[in-house]
Amino acid sequence: MNGFEILKQRGFIAQMTHEAEMDKLFAEKNVIFYNGYDPTADSLHIGHYVTFMAAAWLQRAGHVPIILMGGGTGMVGDPDKADEMRPLMSLTEIDNNIERFKTQAAQFIDFSDDKAIMVNNGDWLRQLNYTQFIREYGIHFSVNRMLATDKYKTKFEGSGLNFFELNYVVMQAYDFLELNRRFGCVVQAGGSDQWSNIVAGVDLIRRVDGKDAYGFTYNLLLKGDGQKMGKTTGGVTWLDANKTSPHDFYQYFRNTQDTVLRQYLCMLTFLPLEQIDELTATEGEALNKAKEVLAYEVTKIVHGKQIADEVSSVRIPNLALSKDIFGGGINILDLLVHAGLVPSKSEARRNVQQGGIMVDGKKIDDATHVVELSHFTDGGLIVQKGKKTFLKITTNTEE
Repeated sequence: MNGFEILKQRGFIAQMTHEAEMDKLFAEKNVIFYNGYDPTADSLHIGHYVTFMAAAWLQRAGHVPIILMGGGTGMVGDPDKADEMRPLMSLTEIDNNIERFKTQAAQFIDFSDDKAIMVNNGDWLRQLNYTQFIREYGIHFSVNRMLATDKYKTKFEGSGLNFFELNYVVMQAYDFLELNRRFGCVVQAGGSDQWSNIVAGVDLIRRVDGKDAYGFTYNLLLKGDGQKMGKTTGGVTWLDANKTSPHDFYQYFRNTQDTVLRQYLCMLTFLPLEQIDELTATEGEALNKAKEVLAYEVTKIVHGKQIADEVSSVRIPNLALSKDIFGGGINILDLLVHAGLVPSKSEARRNVQQGGIMVDGKKIDDATHVVELSHFTDGGLIVQKGKKTFLKITTNTEE
């Protein structure tokens, strides 16, 4: 089975520019394709991980990934919010973040023996002659078409779209053209929010050089409530162990909701589909085993087997409390005392104020925070005090 079929079967692909042509392309030859990453932080996060997993599957099938770091596009930033502009980063920040990204990318992609290519679009975008560039390539972009896309329409109708931001799609499209010319790259892949940018690159290559090019997007991973995965209640789930601890990382996936468990196993692990089918053939409490497998496999890929073994072996004590305690919600200080994690409310308050309390990976820094039944997942609620004390709270049916 070719790599593209694997991505389809495992649920990676959302949209394609030319499905039949890409099916034939990936079946008949080793394809050079690319994923791009703007260095907007000093670590990749779980959303990036999805794209690396897809690239790794394609690489295993013999195709060649280009991992593009946005040293040029990162200077502008893709418009992503209707009410504000992305903060501008200094060149030093951008370059430092790229170095961190490169190290992390090597955890998932094999760059030995020309099996993959690492590039930085700053190498060409930072050197462009603006008037020559606009004259040669700007004529191929329709502003009307840009404003018709969801990304730019939302921004335009929100805080407004400035000329600076409007340049991003041109820069990304030019990246695809540059990679096509330099390396013979014929496919661009990216998140669902990159669809209009990918289509623009495909169109530019056909208009300027008269060559065929293609693109597809990855499905977003959604949590059980429909929210975008990767953004925890307390922030981003980072791949850097110093930003999201391996234990918190493991627990994030251990608490996966039943409705999305199979999708996560398909897209975030290398487990065969047959094994995934067996793991998810049960329901209710029996699915906890599958969640443990998911958490272990993802942690192993991101942090290594030794760390995955360590964090998965930690046995968190369980405390079952009556549902009536949470009927109208319970203050976090009262919950900490009731659960026996602290001896008094004053001690509970001190822990909260010092940032030592987390609930399901979210740091609680407000002493008036209320925990309600709606906050519980199928696996219960994980309360953490400090770095080493964990308690899983579940509810029973006592009234």
